[in-house]
Amino acid sequence: MTLMTVYRRVLALLAPEAALAWALALGNLALVGAQFAEPVLLGRIIDALTKGQASGTAPSWSDLSVLLGAWTGFGIFTIIAGTLIALHSDRLAHRRRQVVLTRYFEHVLQLPQSYHGNTHSGRLMKVMLEGTDDLWGLWLGFFREHFASVVGLIVLLPLSLYINWQLASVLIALCVVFALLTSIIVRKTGSMQEEVEEHYSALAERASDTLGNIALVQSFSRLEQEVAELRSIVDRLLAAQLPVLSWWALANVLTRTATTLAVLAIIVIGTWLNINGRASIGEMVTFMSFAGLIIARMEHTVSFIDDLVGHVPQLREFFQVWDTIPDIRDKPDSIDPGRLTGNIAFKDVTFSYDGTRLAADHLNFTVRPGETIALVGATGAGKSTAIALLHRAFDPQSGVIEADGHDIRDIKLAALRRNIGVVFQESLLFNRSIGENLRVGKPDATEEELREAARRAQALDFIDRKFKGFNERAGERGRSLSGGERQRLSIARALLKNPPILILDEATSALDADTETKVMAALDEVMKGRTTFVIAHRLSTVRNADRILVFDSGKIVESGTFDELVAQGGRFAGLAKAQFMVAATAKPE
Repeated sequence: MTLMTVYRRVLALLAPEAALAWALALGNLALVGAQFAEPVLLGRIIDALTKGQASGTAPSWSDLSVLLGAWTGFGIFTIIAGTLIALHSDRLAHRRRQVVLTRYFEHVLQLPQSYHGNTHSGRLMKVMLEGTDDLWGLWLGFFREHFASVVGLIVLLPLSLYINWQLASVLIALCVVFALLTSIIVRKTGSMQEEVEEHYSALAERASDTLGNIALVQSFSRLEQEVAELRSIVDRLLAAQLPVLSWWALANVLTRTATTLAVLAIIVIGTWLNINGRASIGEMVTFMSFAGLIIARMEHTVSFIDDLVGHVPQLREFFQVWDTIPDIRDKPDSIDPGRLTGNIAFKDVTFSYDGTRLAADHLNFTVRPGETIALVGATGAGKSTAIALLHRAFDPQSGVIEADGHDIRDIKLAALRRNIGVVFQESLLFNRSIGENLRVGKPDATEEELREAARRAQALDFIDRKFKGFNERAGERGRSLSGGERQRLSIARALLKNPPILILDEATSALDADTETKVMAALDEVMKGRTTFVIAHRLSTVRNADRILVFDSGKIVESGTFDELVAQGGRFAGLAKAQFMVAATAKPE
């Protein structure tokens, strides 16, 4: 996107409040007209006074009163219009900033997990906050200064030619020199500023990554190394930023030099024209005022272009994220089937992450409502991929996954995921209260429901003991809890949601044996009457499954109950011998 393309998109985001935006633009036009009327009226007043003085007669008060009254009227109008424009443009910019920030946040949340896996959260936060700040600044500047400056130059130059073309030629020359200098500096600094923004993004990523892993930094005594590496990024940032600042400092010096020379030229040429009777003193005063207005407009324009060049790399990144189309999204005719029964069917489902190696290779299996299906296999065998396809973290390249006879791609995403509860291997908790974390799946849950879910997940005791209820914060990523406590809260959250389809992804991996026994008792109860998919290596989970699917290289190579698969002596029997057999053969005397 070019500089002007980005700026057009910035202004296009004002479209929902186009009526107010156009009103402010028209107000700016009126304001420009009033501001340029003042120098003309001042020149007329000066001419009336000097003519009266030259002829030895007092100027006509009636003529002067009209000019003075008009000048006063335009001045008052300028004050009122400027105040109203500043007030409403500020409010418009703030409103639109909040709307765009919210829409951006919503859009980012809808992007697939694959996108978030490849894009650092620190960068996304930087793009959101800095991008919306830049939008706010450019909107505010457009209505307060930029639009009036550009329109002022467009109006002033033809008007000055009409009054006195010789003096106007000096102003035109000033504008030409300014335009050439600005275009050269924009070309010089455009790519340099993009490099600066890359360093800013690297800085945000590094700082966020370090703070998010503070326990690792402290336990491995990484403080000095992390600070040194951050300082290295800052040094590179400054090395890239200083040349850009130098170019724009030069632009300011050259602009001021050009304007000073232009004012001197107007005085010299105006004096010569006045001596030769080709310009009045009033016209000289008018053009001196014009020169002052043009200088102010050009300084505003230089500031605007400087800001725009500085913001364009950030805004390009903002619009790149904004334009990213989610791979997983609702079809126009997608449906909400309500609460599903949990009848799931994989029909010749194939999926590849990289387009070369199949992570799911022609999967075919059916799960009846209420069944518990265990997925086992070595790391990378395809177990997690199959589950990810079920709740549409990805869509298969071929084949169909059906829920109650519906292709899940025909079901609204929100409706599908509302029917699925997930307990992840890594407990995911917000830095919010315990109650808010539990209500993720059921926002309207009562405290009685919270307590019941926590009790069934063996979490109520430590919640009451450690947090005195549900109102205390869990800490960032649940750091104020132990691994087992975090996992029990995750299980309580799934229980509270009460979905017809439950996914347990190593759900008991962080629990000690005693706690696992208690939690599995609760899970056995809650799994009744709902379809459950279990990815686990713990015998207590896998052994009780209605059916076990053994994965290898994206394929289902064996299927059956625990005892059937062990009796077959195949791949699962080998896994059982290596991982489960000690527990499986330990029988009470």
